[in-house]
Amino acid sequence: MMKAKTDEEEYWNSSKFKAFTFDDEDDDFARMKESKKAVNSLHSLVDDDDDDDDVVKVSWSGEPIGSISWSVKETASSLRPAGEAREHSFPKIDTTPSLPKNQSGYSLSSLFKGKAKTGSLPSFDSFSESSVRHNYAPELRKPRSEYKDYSGDWSPEETVKRMQQGKVYSLERFRSLQDKLFLLDEAVSANDGNVITAILIYLKRTLHKDILFRELENREVALRHLVHYLRETGDQKLLLELFRSLGRTEDVALLQYKEHVSIKDENKRRDFLKSCLNLPFSPEDSVHIQDHYTLLERQIIIEANDKQAEVKGHPDVFKKFPRKASILHMPIVTTFYYSCFYHYGESDGTYSSPANIRKTFRLSDKQHLVTALAARAKQKAWLDVDALFASRNWLGVSKKRSPVGFNRVVDILSKNNAPVMVLQDYVALVDEPELRINLALKYKCHDLIINTYRDLKDRQLLLGYRCKVERGSMEDRKIEELISNPQIRWKN
Repeated sequence: MMKAKTDEEEYWNSSKFKAFTFDDEDDDFARMKESKKAVNSLHSLVDDDDDDDDVVKVSWSGEPIGSISWSVKETASSLRPAGEAREHSFPKIDTTPSLPKNQSGYSLSSLFKGKAKTGSLPSFDSFSESSVRHNYAPELRKPRSEYKDYSGDWSPEETVKRMQQGKVYSLERFRSLQDKLFLLDEAVSANDGNVITAILIYLKRTLHKDILFRELENREVALRHLVHYLRETGDQKLLLELFRSLGRTEDVALLQYKEHVSIKDENKRRDFLKSCLNLPFSPEDSVHIQDHYTLLERQIIIEANDKQAEVKGHPDVFKKFPRKASILHMPIVTTFYYSCFYHYGESDGTYSSPANIRKTFRLSDKQHLVTALAARAKQKAWLDVDALFASRNWLGVSKKRSPVGFNRVVDILSKNNAPVMVLQDYVALVDEPELRINLALKYKCHDLIINTYRDLKDRQLLLGYRCKVERGSMEDRKIEELISNPQIRWKN
């Protein structure tokens, strides 16, 4: 015990240290107590036991001047107000033995962050992490230009550019009508539809509709975008008001006409279409509305009559080919196909007659031929198919004619599973020899191919095709007769 006391007195009376006194109850100094303990514990980092004989300049706290611990204390001291540093220049020295150098829990980076390594000495309790970061590593002030990202003080040009770049922007600062219109004009000049639409939504929300409509009257591009937006969002009421304010009566009429789509009942839709006949449509649109009303009126009559006929089973076509869907609300071509399928041959005086429908709705020759051909081929009515192409010239000679190419006729017949004999007649009517041969090969029209090679006087092609027909068949015998015919002058 006496030995320990002697060592302590020798420690305090050494030439390297000077004794001092202080008031332990000082509140200001108490706040620094724990941090000073941690700093003093770093004495072993800078003090080497082997250099006791060297002359070293030390501070009142015992640290060599210029060392890391001395620098930290000087920094902490300089951060306090001048009035609070009167007695703090004499820090209390902790005589607790320091750790060896190789066991220190502090690195240079952890020292200035105020953190200890995991499992080592505790951090500076008197300095919180946030306060250390504030005192020792303050954030640099951002350039003034970057603060504009948060201030929202942008011109119309800057705002539009930020919108295009996907950056933060604000439209609320544009409050006057003039500023809003400048912003809209800048968006139109940028030719960016998304930006134009976004600004129009803002104007729609912040301007009276009459003012907005008036200003858009002379801004055609912005007006088109607003019309498209209102149509996409289904705001029919505002769109009607817009068209009326601009005096676009035809657009108003078309918009009202499109409401028929939402009417499911056929009788109510027919009555609605009838009321649309008096709307101010263009001449071309008026014809369309009239045809639509007439078609629906006929479809209602045909549907009612065919339902009764289907129940009674007369005519037989409804038994052989039961109806799969209603004819109501179908297009004119579909209605004509239905008429050719179930009512072919009826007199022109009935609403369901193909001839009556063709005349009423002014179907072209191509529409009539292609639709009627598909309907009659579906029923395997080949005589009706032939009658569609029958034509006589001024000499009374019968010849098949078609407003469409016969290659298309062959395609329609093949899709309806026409027999080879029927297909062959129409393949032979194809004008181009190469296309005719290809179609004949595709549908195995042997007679047609043999006759074509005969007309070409190509003996080698005929011999080559003989390998593709069955030996001893009628086609094989026909090829043999042609090859043996001495009257044919073959080219090869």
